[in-house]
Amino acid sequence: MSALGRVVRSGVGRRRVQTLVIGLTTMMAVAASVLGGSLLVVSGAPFDDAFARQHGAHLSVRFDAREVSAAQLTRSKDAEGVSGAAGPFHTATVTPRADAAGPGWPMTVAGRSGPGRDVDEVALTEGRWATRPGEIVLSADSPQIPTPGRRITFAGLPGEPVLTVVGVARSVTRTADAWVVPSQMPALTASGRGGYQMLYRFTSANSAARITAGGKAVTATLPAGAVAGEQSWLTVRKNAERETALYVPFLAAFGALGLVMSVLVVGNVIASAVGLGTRRIGILKAVGFTPAQVVRAYVGQALVPAAAGTVLGVLAGHLLAVPVLAEAGEVYGTSSPAVEPLVDLAVVAGMLGLVAATAWASARRAGRLRTVDALSAGRTASAGRGRWAARPAGRLPLPRPVALGLTRPFARPARALAMGTAILFGTVAVTFTVGMGGSLGQVMKAKAHDAADVVVPAPMPDFGPHGPAPGKQRPGTDPAAVAAVVGSADGTGRYYRAATVRATVSGPTGIVDVIAFTGDASWGGYTMVSGRWFDKPGEAVVPTPFLAVTGTRLGDTVTLGGLAEPVTVRIVGEVLDPRNDGMQVFLDAPTLTAARPDLTDTSHHIAVAPGTDASAYVTALNKALTPLGVTARTGALHGGSDMVATLDALSAVLTLMLVAVAALGVLNGVLLDTRERVRELGVYKALGMTPRQTVAMVLTSVLVTGLAAGALGVPLGVALHGQVLPAMGDSVGLRLPDSVMAVHGRGEWLALALGGLLIAVLGALLPACWAAGARTVAALRTE
Repeated sequence: MSALGRVVRSGVGRRRVQTLVIGLTTMMAVAASVLGGSLLVVSGAPFDDAFARQHGAHLSVRFDAREVSAAQLTRSKDAEGVSGAAGPFHTATVTPRADAAGPGWPMTVAGRSGPGRDVDEVALTEGRWATRPGEIVLSADSPQIPTPGRRITFAGLPGEPVLTVVGVARSVTRTADAWVVPSQMPALTASGRGGYQMLYRFTSANSAARITAGGKAVTATLPAGAVAGEQSWLTVRKNAERETALYVPFLAAFGALGLVMSVLVVGNVIASAVGLGTRRIGILKAVGFTPAQVVRAYVGQALVPAAAGTVLGVLAGHLLAVPVLAEAGEVYGTSSPAVEPLVDLAVVAGMLGLVAATAWASARRAGRLRTVDALSAGRTASAGRGRWAARPAGRLPLPRPVALGLTRPFARPARALAMGTAILFGTVAVTFTVGMGGSLGQVMKAKAHDAADVVVPAPMPDFGPHGPAPGKQRPGTDPAAVAAVVGSADGTGRYYRAATVRATVSGPTGIVDVIAFTGDASWGGYTMVSGRWFDKPGEAVVPTPFLAVTGTRLGDTVTLGGLAEPVTVRIVGEVLDPRNDGMQVFLDAPTLTAARPDLTDTSHHIAVAPGTDASAYVTALNKALTPLGVTARTGALHGGSDMVATLDALSAVLTLMLVAVAALGVLNGVLLDTRERVRELGVYKALGMTPRQTVAMVLTSVLVTGLAAGALGVPLGVALHGQVLPAMGDSVGLRLPDSVMAVHGRGEWLALALGGLLIAVLGALLPACWAAGARTVAALRTE
């Protein structure tokens, strides 16, 4: 090993605390950066791979068969910018009868003779393609349970056709919920609900503007009103990326905190090492080391722990990224995407380059020191520093050790600033994490709608011991009978009931949950983002993703299909609700009177009167409900979220790492300060200072720094929370109202500010104990 290598190894081994601080800081920054960068780069990879393999449609358009003919649609294939097209396919939105395998949800069925090839090649995952009437292929993404051999009855159509499931397939752009041979379509469109579907690929389709231009080109020669709905592949891709995209703003925040803290910690550690090792630098130069070699020695002492931290950070980033990406791969039938090597390379090179540049800037002073000046320096610091602050502190009615500790930051302002910065970032991280936990809790509360004290869940269908009894409920489960019991029960306060039906909406393919309320449900925990709650039939409230997918806004009307007859509603409010990807419609039950007069799948939600014990109320209510076959219970119907649990766990781990780095930064600064003051501490002890007073003096030296950093870190953490949470909401198509954002109370502000003081005390405790245990004689002998 070269002489320079031995110096580097000696420095790393001798400064164990500094080595640990650099390694841990680097590890945290690299782990967050690798995880965030990987999710950003490969989150869309499973979809992109499937889209390329299946030649997915850039634009799928549904047409009204009453306004346009198949021949006209065929000519649209020659429109400018079209590189390929499939169709026209006959389509219909039909609702199968409920059976033991699943409820009767509306589904979009397309008539196709085969899975296709050049545009929207439907990938079979089970069974085979339909080859004759009476057979159907279900989408793997369909709400209907896709089981080959299952028989599906379409009871609302003439002759009640029965189709057998012969295969399960997946269209990457979700162009339909099921496929049959074209000759089957007349039986499914006998009620006049049929239409056409065209699938297009364009020469350029990498932006919403180009998709819009392509859509205008293919419909330019068609009659006005011919288009019944359309769906861009970019919308489907964005939905596919939502789950992983949610993590990116959150991880970017922690990655940025880690990178900035890495720069500050490395710079402070190397600058302190140079200041404390001045005499050693003189010795190195005296034995022949050049200024450049001295600088390289200190840079190497920073790069060794940084390299170890980088390796551990890359491994941690990979371990955290793989489970998140695995689910996306399963959805499209592809292998789990691996972390992109370029992400690792960029993060490693960037991190080590940043550490090297920071260490070099801090170590330049070591190269400029004259050998004679360095050799003449001692270990103890100048006694004159901060003396101006000692005089007013001495006049305070405080014990002398406390007064001495309070003046210490003024003796070493640069070091105090470095420690304060570490505490600042630790406080920012804790404040941000606490705020994010509170906001996610509010989102889950909005999702659960748990304002009701008591809930009577909707009864399940009674299939009987000998097979299904389609469309039948358990005897005596009439919602009106349950409502009568609830209304007459002692202690019932506010009350409403909710029924869920499935429908389609013009535009996107897929099912929309329609929640119809009887009674005033505005108190039920539904968090409004904008607009108002509906107050009459014909009005509806929808989540933000519904507005984005359908291209609507407040005041627009939408038509719900897949019911006995179409229902048109006007959107009057935007609600926070992430369930079913936000594809929900909330409205008054009378709006569906004509289309669905038999709303039987009804849940009942009750707020007990003031002073009523909820448990006793449930016990009494269940006695009356037992003959009706339903049971009341306290609490909400919905549970937690795996995604929220993952975010909470990730934020807790990364925050603990940042707090540990902050505490170690304080420990490093106080330890250097204590070593510089060894002789001064010996004098204090010789004059009668007890070990307990020594501990108090050292801990008090970080008191002002901790309080100031904590007080500044809390508003910065709140500001970071205010920037990151809306970005996380945008990534999943949600807008967050003020009630979700304003989660930091006054008491929380004070507690978090005092958290900065706690970090400072924890970091200073070990050096304080070391100073208290130092022998007086040994301390007095120190130069």
